[in-house]
Amino acid sequence: MAAYASLKSRNFQFLLASGVLAMLAQQMLSIVVGWDLYQATHSAIVLGNVGLVQIIPPILFTFAAGYAADHFDRRKTAILTQTIVALVGFLLAGAGASRGVFLIYTCLLLVATARAFQWPASSAMLLQVVEPENLTSAISWQGTGREMATVTGPALAGLLIAWKGSGSVYLAQAFCALASLACYALLRLKPREESSKPPMNWRQVGEGIRFVWREKVILAALSLDLLAVFFGGAVTLLPIFAQDILHVGATGLGWLRAAPAFGAALMAVILAHRGRTQNAGKVLLWAVAGFGVATIGFALAKSAWVAFAMLFFTGVFDSVSVVLRLTLVQTRTPDHLRGRVSAVNGLFIACSNQWGAVESGWAAAWLGTVPSVVWGGIATIVVVAGIGALSRSLRHWKNEPAPEAVEVA
Repeated sequence: MAAYASLKSRNFQFLLASGVLAMLAQQMLSIVVGWDLYQATHSAIVLGNVGLVQIIPPILFTFAAGYAADHFDRRKTAILTQTIVALVGFLLAGAGASRGVFLIYTCLLLVATARAFQWPASSAMLLQVVEPENLTSAISWQGTGREMATVTGPALAGLLIAWKGSGSVYLAQAFCALASLACYALLRLKPREESSKPPMNWRQVGEGIRFVWREKVILAALSLDLLAVFFGGAVTLLPIFAQDILHVGATGLGWLRAAPAFGAALMAVILAHRGRTQNAGKVLLWAVAGFGVATIGFALAKSAWVAFAMLFFTGVFDSVSVVLRLTLVQTRTPDHLRGRVSAVNGLFIACSNQWGAVESGWAAAWLGTVPSVVWGGIATIVVVAGIGALSRSLRHWKNEPAPEAVEVA
């Protein structure tokens, strides 16, 4: 079946496994630092500032990382980044009771720097391991694997915190990073057409953002995701919901954090079997609007089960958005720019996630936790309406490969 064609590739299997393991490490680290910081400070602002710490490296290094992905060995870059993530895990595990806000923030800064370089390198490898006709299948299975890791990571982290304490989670995420490193090392990529390596100047580094600016449909899709997640993300505040509102503790926190991934994984499997989505632009807009509605439902939930269900649907809608957006970026971008454009996409994602975390923390401190999440869901729906009205190219996007992308793939 066409839905499983990409899974027959040995290289794609290793790329998929490396991404799943890296995401597993990332999610476990996210849960444990959120728990440790809130237990130490009981401060929504300290939780929100986790996003501020992690947005600094993408802002500083994204364009350089994209240049590196287009001009240097992508596989070796990914191996190096996972080495850094593993070392951070061992450091935090060994720190024991001396872990504090400063050390955790410093380690998050190092991990965010590694991820700033990993994202464009790993994303740009995709069309080196699968054929263009299998791209949607590959992106969907990557989404499935990523979301399954997002299910497993928080749940496992919550159980480990309750059983053995935070140190066990840091060790587990370090070993996941080492396993991801091994999968990257086993990749055997198809050779790329070698291009000259011009000096790393501002023009070369900035070519990705110029390409995105020229491709208005890509710009609209990335902007939609950035603003929607900036306003609509409630994940940062889950420790508050788990402990003070829903009263479900560390184990419940893990399952609440995993709920969006359950929904996203299910939808990714459906999309892998469905194939190319018709009227993709309109579907994308409706999916992001649905994400906003589910966010409001979560904020107003009075029981853990209703909250879980609403978070599940945020994952369903987000999965549609992710698959369509990544398909758009991959099919519209030539290979010699794929690293730099992936870096721009990564910067948009990082800004939405991390600045969204900052916004959530400060809004919760100012408005209160529940009102701030309700406001965020409403703002997401307003963003969808605005971008849908302004971007004709996105409304009419049919998910058909651009001629130049077919030519170079």
